[in-house]
Amino acid sequence: MYGKGKKVITEYHLNKNQPDRPQFAVYDLSDYLEKNGDKASKPHIHSFYQIIWFKKGRGKHFVDFKDYDVSDNALFFIARNQVHYFDRHIDYKGVLIHFNETFLIRHDDETDFFLKYNISSSPYQQPSCSIDGSTNDILDEYIRQITRELSGREEFGREDLLRSYLKSFLIQIQRRKNGFEKEQGDQNSLVAWNEKRGKLLQFVNLVDEYYNKGLSVGEYARLLLISSRTLSDITHQLLGKTPLRMLQERIILEAQRLLLHSGLNVNQVGYRLGFDDPSYFVKYFKRHAGISPAEFRKSVS
Repeated sequence: MYGKGKKVITEYHLNKNQPDRPQFAVYDLSDYLEKNGDKASKPHIHSFYQIIWFKKGRGKHFVDFKDYDVSDNALFFIARNQVHYFDRHIDYKGVLIHFNETFLIRHDDETDFFLKYNISSSPYQQPSCSIDGSTNDILDEYIRQITRELSGREEFGREDLLRSYLKSFLIQIQRRKNGFEKEQGDQNSLVAWNEKRGKLLQFVNLVDEYYNKGLSVGEYARLLLISSRTLSDITHQLLGKTPLRMLQERIILEAQRLLLHSGLNVNQVGYRLGFDDPSYFVKYFKRHAGISPAEFRKSVS
């Protein structure tokens, strides 16, 4: 079997399945990389969410087989199960935030927060953004409040305050990403845009859950309680892609992850992704990735 002696990609956890231990952590980026640079510079995944705020420094950060520029005040969102790693630079200045989903979401009526603020493992959008000086000051204040709360002796209400600060941090970033302050449309158009965006994010989450089940675009649309035409209009307007292409991209991304970071052979990868016929999986991968699974694995390795 391919991968004999090959180390499967490392997965890191933040007190997983230990609710009595902290589900949230904040680190100085420079200190973290100095202590953990060897591990952080190798491809890995998390079962938690990570926010990387590069305040100072230039280089590259790698997310799901793509490299992205790092510059002053670049902010990266790394979702669960996304393969990523740092370059070899350790002179970055910034902040690293780790949190489990259970920390942010405590009640059933809060489950839409991940949809509303686009905290998901979507491979369809840029994993980073740049923030300006005014946003920088606001985020810095939240970090100061978080650090003060973590280092204080008062335990009453600590988790509630930390959750509130984290949510506020994320909301400020999403405002800048979406350019709400510069939106020129009327209130009705803003409401319509938000509704479409909400449906898109629901679709992304459904794809992430069922991409290996062979569901058709029509079946996804029915789960969303909309027509296939409406779903196509939404994805085309907001992403410039068809729903089918999004499904294909998600399958290929998972195939690439497994090919590069697991000991499964090509046939086993195909089975894991829901392909009953290994030869069809090879043809499917080559048609959408432009290279065969074996060639991809060899070239990247």
